[in-house]
Amino acid sequence: MKKDIFKLLVVLGLALSLIFAFAGCAPDEEPPDEEPEEDVDPDPDPEPDEDLETMDISFSTWHVPASAECTTVWDPMLEELEARSDGRITTSTYYGGALGAGPDHFDIVADGMSDMGYFTATWTPGRFPLSDVLSMPVFVGGKDVAVDIGNAMYENILYTEYEEVKLLNLNGCIQSYFWTTEAVETLEDVEGLRMRSPGGLQTYMIEALGAEPVFMPLGDVYMAMELGDIDGIVTCPQLYYAFSLYEVANHAVVASFGCVTEGVAMNLDSYNNAPDDLRAIIDEVTENPFSLTGGLTVETIQEIMDSLADEGVVFYELPDEEEERWNSLFAEEVVIKWVEQMEADGLPGEEALLLYKEELDKHGVEFPAFPEKWE
Repeated sequence: MKKDIFKLLVVLGLALSLIFAFAGCAPDEEPPDEEPEEDVDPDPDPEPDEDLETMDISFSTWHVPASAECTTVWDPMLEELEARSDGRITTSTYYGGALGAGPDHFDIVADGMSDMGYFTATWTPGRFPLSDVLSMPVFVGGKDVAVDIGNAMYENILYTEYEEVKLLNLNGCIQSYFWTTEAVETLEDVEGLRMRSPGGLQTYMIEALGAEPVFMPLGDVYMAMELGDIDGIVTCPQLYYAFSLYEVANHAVVASFGCVTEGVAMNLDSYNNAPDDLRAIIDEVTENPFSLTGGLTVETIQEIMDSLADEGVVFYELPDEEEERWNSLFAEEVVIKWVEQMEADGLPGEEALLLYKEELDKHGVEFPAFPEKWE
């Protein structure tokens, strides 16, 4: 019995040895296919580095929230500040005069109520006298062009008037029109009309034509024209459209009225306390926000004009002889008198005017009321 068990164990041992021998000669099995590892961004939306400085910029303007300025320029400009800074700049807005009336907006920024804002220099008479050169009776078609001209003028001669703030850009707005409730075709039709003026040189242009200038907030103009308290307004197309004034006055004379002087300023402390790299971003984005965003360029202003025509506004082109009558009055009663007044006040009015004409020529902008004495 023991012998039988022993034989069985020997046979089993030999069998196992043969199995392991053949197994050792078998080819290696291929490892199972594995998916390649993907490069995975551990944080697709990283938060700003906690070690890097951040800042919040509050932006103020008298423009109403639904205006083309806010929707096509200021909102995209502020979004661009946030994007280029990778979220280190955040922004908040105060539109529609939330922090104060239109004429207060320079001081709103200068005093630090907001960090950055759009102001109208013309609405504070006598405070930025030399900057009124940007309000001359010229025909600028888009805000992008107006800012290029205004920035050059700031660098050349107007910088002395803005030492209270960090001026980011400056412009003379764009071409204004003579909008009225009744058709106007000649100087005789203008005489005695009560016209809302934006202030500055436009006031003198209205007077030169024989009309009476009236200053009131834009928000009051609709009712005043509807009630017959005023007969019209001198302003730019985008504001005429934004305030729906075409509903109460659908006549417009195409003449070179220029417009008001405006710009974007930043509080000095807010600007100086910003990190160097963020200041560079602010400078780049705000240098010409209209070119950056494509808002209120020559093309978009034309679209607004087309919309006004669709609303029934009739644009009247002055015949050459009548246009010359208007421009001669502007040259004598506005341009020359302004230069004389500046010089009398000890300011370089003639130099500013000639520099302005030079910049206009560079950009192909017409100045039909430019006096012959300086040709």
